[in-house]
Amino acid sequence: MQNTLWDTHLTEIETEPMIENVDCRLGMTGLSSNSVSLILTDPPYFIDGMGSDWNTTKLRRRVKPGVVGALPAGMKFSPQQAKDLENFLSPIAQEWMRIIRPGAFCLVFSQNRLAHRSTIALENAGFEIRDTLLWKYEGQAKAFTQDHFVRKSSLPEDEKKRLITKLGGRKTPQLKPQGETIILAQAPREGTFVENWDKWETGLIDVSDPLVDTAKFPGTVIPVPKTKERYGHMTAKPVILLRHLIRIFCAPKALVLDPFSGSGSTGVACLYEGRNFLGYEIETEMAKVANRRLKEML
Repeated sequence: MQNTLWDTHLTEIETEPMIENVDCRLGMTGLSSNSVSLILTDPPYFIDGMGSDWNTTKLRRRVKPGVVGALPAGMKFSPQQAKDLENFLSPIAQEWMRIIRPGAFCLVFSQNRLAHRSTIALENAGFEIRDTLLWKYEGQAKAFTQDHFVRKSSLPEDEKKRLITKLGGRKTPQLKPQGETIILAQAPREGTFVENWDKWETGLIDVSDPLVDTAKFPGTVIPVPKTKERYGHMTAKPVILLRHLIRIFCAPKALVLDPFSGSGSTGVACLYEGRNFLGYEIETEMAKVANRRLKEML
């Protein structure tokens, strides 16, 4: 059993957590309506290959830290990426609305400049957008000067010098990343907050024992360092961050769903927090890694 600095034991759960190696769009059709108490997930980013056809092997050949293909990730810009993400998430969000309990929360990570499209997909499906959270971390600056492009050009030397002087060391429009968006959506309640909680045990938050910034009332900015161990996944999230969210936004023994499970961190967090868990992961090798992590904790 693995431990963290915050816990030395796992809380009892009712069912063995599992991650099915299947497209969530297929897997979720087998779930009963109003059966899920929290959706916590990190969908594909739709940035040059990181879309619905995610393939770890292909991406590893093309991706280095902060780089996709031959360009920095932030420079692979196209407005179509955001539209593709919305089109992909829209029918999935509609299925989330079917399977989630009234009043239950849906927490969706998103690349910052695409978050608005994720929000639209959730809102159009019937979710209420309650807030936008920020996972705060310390990233690395990725902006690039243009001097080297000028020097490699076929322009005359005097023209190169003129351009470089005029550029004045200016860089691509990429400020140092220090956070990632988490969209906080909620399914409509049945009746009042009290009536909804009495029937479904959803719709209210527990702020009595936060896991991050324990001396403060939980806020929308959640400071947690990036995880060093990613288990072969490019965008693995820290387990402590996921535990913090789970502890606040769903009740003990509730069923948590992660439709894009990746390396299984949400499932691990559920084990620590005594929640039941179900996940889907379309990439076979990643699903094996995720299930291995879960089994090692049981």
